[in-house]
Amino acid sequence: MLSTTAHPILTKPITTQVATLAKLYLQGKPAQIPDETIADLCDWLMNEFRQLPLNLRFSDYNRYDTVAAMFADIEREQLWVSADSYDTSVYPNPIYGFIFQGMHDYDHYLTDSDFSLKGEIAAYNFTAKRAPSLEIQKVLYSEIVLRSAAYLDLGHAAAPKIVFP
Repeated sequence: MLSTTAHPILTKPITTQVATLAKLYLQGKPAQIPDETIADLCDWLMNEFRQLPLNLRFSDYNRYDTVAAMFADIEREQLWVSADSYDTSVYPNPIYGFIFQGMHDYDHYLTDSDFSLKGEIAAYNFTAKRAPSLEIQKVLYSEIVLRSAAYLDLGHAAAPKIVFP
């Protein structure tokens, strides 16, 4: 059986896709999001939070290096959410960034997806189906797919922002 990691032609499209999406994020200007959309996003996130069957735990420093470690905690009905993992610039209160990250990580669990671009896209698609509007889907796309591509391309977190390429 052919391994995609051993064959450069099979891995190039993902690398190119990561670079392309990262460029959209890194070079994109921050989006102007209407107050009504932000209010709708926060209401939706709070509703999602109420449905999470987990104890979200705030941490200044705990960050999951592998999905296996994160999934193990989720199976114990707990999840550490690192303060540096979420964007607070779009939300009127940092609690919404905390909720977003917990919901997103749980969506990784529900889709059995990792932190690769393919995994982030799977988690995004799962989340976007529940989003109440196209505008919120666009915010989610920036937060989940584009920002993750920038992380994968740079090897570290990029400055948080929302972009609509």
